[in-house]
Amino acid sequence: MHPKCADSGAAPPGRGSASSGGETVPQRALIGVVIALGLSLTAQSSAKAADDNVKQAAVESAKSALPVPRFVSLKSDKVNVRKGPSTDQSIVWVFSRAGLPVEVIAESDNWRRVRDSEGADGWVFHSLLSARRTVLVAPWAKGEERVPLYSSKSTSSRAVAELQSGVLGNVVTCDGSWCELSVDDYSGYAQQDQLWGVYRGEEIK
Repeated sequence: MHPKCADSGAAPPGRGSASSGGETVPQRALIGVVIALGLSLTAQSSAKAADDNVKQAAVESAKSALPVPRFVSLKSDKVNVRKGPSTDQSIVWVFSRAGLPVEVIAESDNWRRVRDSEGADGWVFHSLLSARRTVLVAPWAKGEERVPLYSSKSTSSRAVAELQSGVLGNVVTCDGSWCELSVDDYSGYAQQDQLWGVYRGEEIK
């Protein structure tokens, strides 16, 4: 007669107790190994997913280091605008005015997709762009319309100059309603909503 385990149900050291359904001790142990392996793989998968999330966050952080969209200006009198973000892409037109404001609307590695005041867009190499802020005076205006350049932030102040549509100015500061500009030999204030190259309500210090 074979000896039996104690009635308390305690199993010998290193062995699992048999189930009432007839499952053998080695089978129970094998199931435990499979479960442990599954948990290990799940933990590894979770760790990898977390690591991937960290890497993705780092990539997204690098992409959003500067806001998009944003305004910049051209560094050179000759800036090639391409159909796509590569020198293999065809040149669709050439900017020929240094300091011209353009709006960055997308990025791809070292390339920036820019849009001009007329709404045309294309890709330029990042080193051809400057963070220096400039504006065009009312490029949408028709005929002989003029924009006053005031001596202070008030329409009742003296006008130091009358600026034609399309005149290029350098931004000194903006408070969201008025921008201080330098235009040739003139300096003064223009209403911000009369300028292209700054957003309405944007502050520049």
